[in-house]
This record gives sequence, structure tokens and C-alpha cells, in this order.
Amino acid sequence: MKLVLSLCLAVIAAVTLSGCTPIGVVVGGAAAAGVVVAEERSVGDAIEDAGIKLNIMNNLFEKSETLFVDVSTSVIEGRVLVTGQVQNPETRNSVATTIWEVEGVNEVLNELQISEKSGLTSATEDSWISAKLRSRLLQDIGIKHVNYSVDTVNRIVYLIGIAQNPEELERVYLHARDVDGVRKIIHHVVMKDSRKTK
Repeated sequence: MKLVLSLCLAVIAAVTLSGCTPIGVVVGGAAAAGVVVAEERSVGDAIEDAGIKLNIMNNLFEKSETLFVDVSTSVIEGRVLVTGQVQNPETRNSVATTIWEVEGVNEVLNELQISEKSGLTSATEDSWISAKLRSRLLQDIGIKHVNYSVDTVNRIVYLIGIAQNPEELERVYLHARDVDGVRKIIHHVVMKDSRKTK
């Protein structure tokens, strides 16, 4: 079971390394490496972020298989965006504590919603919104789409990433606003020039 989990986590980490949909797994390691080179993160930072995500997922799984399924994370330069749904504030706080225990985490952006489990219809709509927005970002040559990670929960779009400038972020925001079904946009995007250097 542990081997299967480790393999699953490795595949998921490879996908999230590029901030792309699972289709990126099919393309192969060379393409993934190319995506990392195109990002504002250094290759070292991207690998470190993938390791942080892997450790977070492993810790959540050990804590609760339900949390492993219900909680999503995106990691960029040690900043962890946490999305999904949990049933009470205690669980929400517990997830944040678990993430802070992982080495390399320097910020936890806890956007977990407190509510009962969403239905299949809601989850399907959320996936459609995320896919549609990623597609729009990919097609807009004025946006370095590889620098953004998108997640949607209950039609609320969450963004994390590195913007080239305020104008690019505004383009991303406008694309998100124009996707049918989106009721709110929350972003944790930082400007390229305002990032802390290690």
C-alpha cells in the first residue's frame, strides 16, 4: 500500500510541478523539464516545491484518508495555497498545523471552506471552470500561464503564482471573471519583482 501511495504521490507531484492538468503526465519528463525552465521559479525551487507538496500529501494521508481526498494544495516557492472543503473549523486549523510541520513551508494560505461535502454536480462544475480558465490562460500570449496554479471550489476560483506585472495579473483576473459560473475570485499572486530572494 505504501509503495502504491508513493507512486501515486510521485505522479501527482510531477503534474503539479508544472501547474498543468494531468495531460502533462502523458507528455513525459522532457516536456515537464521544459515547463519548469519557462517558469519564474528556478529549477531548484520547483523541485523543492514538489518535495514540499509530496510531504504535505503524505502527512495528510497519514492523518486521514478523507483529508487526503478533500484537501488540495499548490506550492510555489514555499507558499502553500490550501483549498477544498472540511466540515468544521477544528479540522481546518488542524490541516494548517499539519502543513506547517513540513520543512520548507514558509507561508500557509488557508482557503479551506467549511461546509458539508459538495455534490457531484458542484465538483463537476468546479472542474469545468478550472479547465476552462487554464485553457484561456494557455491561449493568451500576453500571459505566462506556467506561472499560475488554478483551483475552483464551489465556483470560487483560487489563484496562486507569479505575475510579470500588474497588467498581466489583470488579464488573468478578467479571464477568470468571464468564465461562466464563477461567483468569486481570490488570488494569492505575487509580482515577479516583489518576491523575496533567497
